[in-house]
Amino acid sequence: MDLQVYFFNQERHFSQHLRVLKEFPVMSYDKAKLKRAETAIDLPGLSMEQINPDFLFRYEVFPDNIMSHLTQWGAEQRTMEVGDTIVQQVYLPPSRVVSQKLIFGVRVNRVFKDSRRVGFSYETLVGHVERGESEFSLETVGEGLRFVIRTFSEPSSWFLKLLGPVFALPYQRFCTAQALKHVKNQIL
Repeated sequence: MDLQVYFFNQERHFSQHLRVLKEFPVMSYDKAKLKRAETAIDLPGLSMEQINPDFLFRYEVFPDNIMSHLTQWGAEQRTMEVGDTIVQQVYLPPSRVVSQKLIFGVRVNRVFKDSRRVGFSYETLVGHVERGESEFSLETVGEGLRFVIRTFSEPSSWFLKLLGPVFALPYQRFCTAQALKHVKNQIL
């Protein structure tokens, strides 16, 4: 599957993209060989009992100038389950209007909810620019909470590996920083 790039917003076609992406396989990878990154934002003075983590399970992690999405569980009006697919429309540059729209798919591979940690992780599907896994979680730490994004990934092609240091990695850092701020704003 080649990279899907559009000049017009694809949101009205998300259901069609979801139908197609549900059939795509997860990219093969060896997690032990992937680059690990962890970014977090502390939320002192808060506990799991004081917040509603539903936004996390609706995948409302990234601001809407960076990405829009359709989740399989949202389309089917139920809760997130392992095996669910997410259609991601990434805006490059980060603008809903004047940007290229890149369509990717990811598949949920873990969902966890306990008294100290809630969240989920997903793996990239064939056609994604990254190969690997991302995890999003709210965790109890000391006298507060921490929102954590953990990734185990690498560019999915040799061409993207060449562009990575110049373009992809700085953009990925920017998007991650914006996601941390977005989540903090939703909680506070």
